[in-house]
Amino acid sequence: MTLTEPAIIGALSPSRAGDFMTCPLLYRFRVIDQLPEKPSQAAVRGTVVHAVLERLYDLPAPRRSVSAALELLEPQWRRLLDDDPQYGEMFADAAEQAEWLAQARGMLERYFTLEDPTRLEPAERELYVEAVLDGGLMLRGYVDRLDVAPTGEVRVVDYKTGSAPGPDFEAKALFQMKFYALVLWRLRGQVPRLLQLVYLGGKGEVLRYAPDEADLLATERKVMALWAAIERSLQSGEWRARRSRLCDWCDHQALCPEFGGTPPPVPDRQPGDTVRSSRRAATDEL
Repeated sequence: MTLTEPAIIGALSPSRAGDFMTCPLLYRFRVIDQLPEKPSQAAVRGTVVHAVLERLYDLPAPRRSVSAALELLEPQWRRLLDDDPQYGEMFADAAEQAEWLAQARGMLERYFTLEDPTRLEPAERELYVEAVLDGGLMLRGYVDRLDVAPTGEVRVVDYKTGSAPGPDFEAKALFQMKFYALVLWRLRGQVPRLLQLVYLGGKGEVLRYAPDEADLLATERKVMALWAAIERSLQSGEWRARRSRLCDWCDHQALCPEFGGTPPPVPDRQPGDTVRSSRRAATDEL
């Protein structure tokens, strides 16, 4: 008997799942309308810091020092700026850009108080993962770092350039990690031993969680429930706006009913339309 994969009904990443949970209208603007957004200083700083930490592990272990990380910062920022000069427009003047870089340096220095990179040899960095659930929903995303112990146990590591959440918000922060753990479990048949969030903002903190199969089955049910809600919005054309503190950073207030705006007509596009036939070539997060 020949086993066939289920037809793909759509794709979801932790970021886009988080968008829908935060505000269904935000999900629509990003995934269905694909509206452009201005780069933010915080997001771009996170991209640069992630790039430095990825490349830090290209160096031999004894050379992974604070000074080596700081030496990587300026070249990574210039590389990003060369790729997209509009990032330079985020700053009012050279002094503001210098302060932004100083904050990035502080995060890199803080990283060395949380982990000792000379004692680590990651199995994977910036690893693209994807898995198709039985119902045909593709889950995918990028894992910052995957560590594999000699005994085969897996640790999933994600760097965050914000501050660690309070106890009331830890579950939301861990959803992304459980999402990755679910994908890896479906791909490899092994539940990761540990999920680790490394927060480089504030005073720096490491949040650890050991999942089990029950956790990941619950995550799978939650993801499928989210997709069902997305499909209901697709069928009804109703994408509810949900006001929160995050609205202060949203680029789409002018189109949001919560702020007196009117969304444009819904385009004839569905999340599944952007799933490419060559899955490994897909780099856009939905």
